[in-house]
Amino acid sequence: MSPAAVEPVARIVGHIAVPGDKSISHRAVLIGALCEDETRIARFGRSEDTEATIAAVRRLGVDVYEHDVDTLRVFGVGVRGLRQPAGPIDCANAGTLMRLLSGILAGQDGTFDLVGDASLSTRPMERVAEPLRRMGAGVEATHGHAPLHIEGAELSPIDYELPVASAQVKSAVLLAGVLAHGGATTVVEPVPTRDHTERLLQLAGARVQRRPRSATVWPAERLSLGEVEVPGDFSSAAPFIVAATLVPGSELHVHGLNLNPRRTGLLDLLERMGARVTVYNRRLIGGEPAGDLDVRHVPLVGADVRPEDVPAAIDELPLFALAAANARGESVLRGGGELRAKETDRLDAVVDGLRALGAHIRETPDGFRVRGVPTRLRGGSMDSRGDHRIAMLAAVAGLASREGVRVDGAESVAVSFPGFFQLLEQLQET
Repeated sequence: MSPAAVEPVARIVGHIAVPGDKSISHRAVLIGALCEDETRIARFGRSEDTEATIAAVRRLGVDVYEHDVDTLRVFGVGVRGLRQPAGPIDCANAGTLMRLLSGILAGQDGTFDLVGDASLSTRPMERVAEPLRRMGAGVEATHGHAPLHIEGAELSPIDYELPVASAQVKSAVLLAGVLAHGGATTVVEPVPTRDHTERLLQLAGARVQRRPRSATVWPAERLSLGEVEVPGDFSSAAPFIVAATLVPGSELHVHGLNLNPRRTGLLDLLERMGARVTVYNRRLIGGEPAGDLDVRHVPLVGADVRPEDVPAAIDELPLFALAAANARGESVLRGGGELRAKETDRLDAVVDGLRALGAHIRETPDGFRVRGVPTRLRGGSMDSRGDHRIAMLAAVAGLASREGVRVDGAESVAVSFPGFFQLLEQLQET
């Protein structure tokens, strides 16, 4: 993997718009494939992960026209019209794709095999296979992981209580519920998780009932999304938000950003730490709450992350650790064990990586403890371990350091945000 050197900057200044939300982009293509007509997707969040989703639906008989980098036309084949391919479907590194597609294929006619890269093949998949088997599909994981073997069936609705909060597993069961025969399918969550699937299914005409800790869908014979505009990806904006918060003199504006409260837990954590982030021009984009942000530097104080805070900030918790290392006082993460089941063990990667840069941080079984010092970290070298979130964390740490940071495996950002480093360069004032 190739390294990148990120030097300290005097301040972060400018106006940005990040690519469309990756989670919504996956779902728009997958649900568009189940529609009976054309779905036009504007501001599609192109990345290695979402390109795997385009390739997957094409393998299943769906035509997808790419008009430019962020505009797609998906010609759906109906809720039960997907075709069995001649070989396995490669989900690459995309856990969202593998889990959501499992729910869709469980209700199709045919036999399907889903494979992934080495990283995806270590992530837990039995958690999605088990409820789909209860609905009547034949779903087998390989020692609890990918590859997955799926035999489609006539599905029965279920009431399912998630043992672990997971928007991906919830979405797989709800998508299967739309394809089921009979009554309603309900998923109950231990804590609320992102609800993009429910919102898009409603836009497509499915009957959906959303509650704070559960969601219910009814079978649908026809779906139609029409045109979907994807708001900016909050997780892609988060590194820039944290960078502007940490680097003195910064003034950053982020436009057209997804502000779904089940995704923006980092903003709540930063508010506890005393950050100065202002939301303005609130509006709906693609059925999602959205708006613009004004981010200014301000000294931070330590804060605790409770288990119930984790789902809304799961992808941004590595960045919280960096903010905590630069804050005054102690910060603690509890209930973050799910970070160990990501592209890498993110708890271990964050603690080892930030400690190497001079942070006072130690790992706990389900999180970490940070003793913050309100000065720039020394800097040094940090290994992304092939994980895009860790690579972005290392880059932001470099901006806010004294000596800069060498990011090993920097190209892993392409999994979610291929243009990350180019945008980062545009904002720097050295």
